[in-house]
Amino acid sequence: MNLYARARDWSEIQERMLVPLYEAVYERLEVGPATRLLGLSCGSGLALLMAASRGAAVTGVDASPERLALARERLLPDAARGTRARRATRLVDGSPADAADPKTPPYTVVTVFEPIGCLAGDAEGLGELLASALPLAGRGAAVVLAGWGPPERCATSSVLRVATKLADPLRSAGSWRPARRDDLEEVAQRAGLKPDGSGRVACPFGYADLDSAVRGLLSTGLFDAATAATDRKQVDKELTEALHPHRRPDGTVWMPNVFRYLIARVR
Repeated sequence: MNLYARARDWSEIQERMLVPLYEAVYERLEVGPATRLLGLSCGSGLALLMAASRGAAVTGVDASPERLALARERLLPDAARGTRARRATRLVDGSPADAADPKTPPYTVVTVFEPIGCLAGDAEGLGELLASALPLAGRGAAVVLAGWGPPERCATSSVLRVATKLADPLRSAGSWRPARRDDLEEVAQRAGLKPDGSGRVACPFGYADLDSAVRGLLSTGLFDAATAATDRKQVDKELTEALHPHRRPDGTVWMPNVFRYLIARVR
């Protein structure tokens, strides 16, 4: 799949599924004009846009140039037209270290809204990301981690099992696995963070039709290992079949899910 087309599918189809999660976290942390927020793996910027609309100064970091280009369209439209951009918004292509700026105060909130605990090895990658980001945050800053809820409360889990079925069992890295109860807590502990509350949020996945559902789910990256082990046509076929039980009479696709978030503090 073309990388830009995939990023566009994420932006236009899939990203909005996590809006209830963003809202719940921002409400709980009272994100507003006094907030300096650093969004790690910020994607195409919807969560950042919501924080900025509450008055927060936001910085987004992502390793995907394609998703970051879409974030710029959302958050810095004036810059795209060659006029002055909003000073309170920054987007950084690369690592958190590239967002360091000695002229600005420490961040008060760090978010990682990309759900972890569903790909083999993703917790280790997040640990490295946090290690480079936490020096930019002030003492007591909130760090938000997100992940999938219990498989029995996530209808999409049955669909995601297609990824495990098709992936090469000898290459487990990057293949989907069910989320574990303490995934988020383990990451926080290894990063030296102090847990300070958690919550669960209903985030149903709703799509206009089967094609949109397939494109949206593929944009998450959760099927990359399966595609590499087989081919895109095979993944599309089996994914479509797995989605059929969730198709409504009007052709839409609906899957109730629950996501977890953990709030931890920088010591």
